[in-house]
Amino acid sequence: MSRKYQGLIILNAKAIDGTVEDTITSISKDLETEGAKIENVNAMGRREFAYPSNHLEAGHYVDFTFSVEPASIAKIKSRLSLNETVHLQQYQRIA
Repeated sequence: MSRKYQGLIILNAKAIDGTVEDTITSISKDLETEGAKIENVNAMGRREFAYPSNHLEAGHYVDFTFSVEPASIAKIKSRLSLNETVHLQQYQRIA
C-alpha cells in the first residue's frame, strides 16, 4: 500500500557540480528508481543555516512530495546518503 510522503532535502552548495536543477533531476531519478511517484518538487532556494553544519554555512533546500511503499523509505535514505551533494534529508508521512 503506497503512502504519501514529504521529503526535505538540503543540498551541499559546495559539492554541486552542475546546476541545482540538474542535481534535483538526479535526485528525482533516484527516488523514482526506488518506486516513488513524484507529485511535486519545490526548490526553495539557498538559505543560510542558523549555525555551521559540517563546516557548511548554507544549503539549497528542496521539498519533494511523493508516494511510495513504506519499506522503500529506508532504501531511499540509504541511496541518497551515498550522494555527496545531499547534506541532510528528512521524511514525513503526510497521508
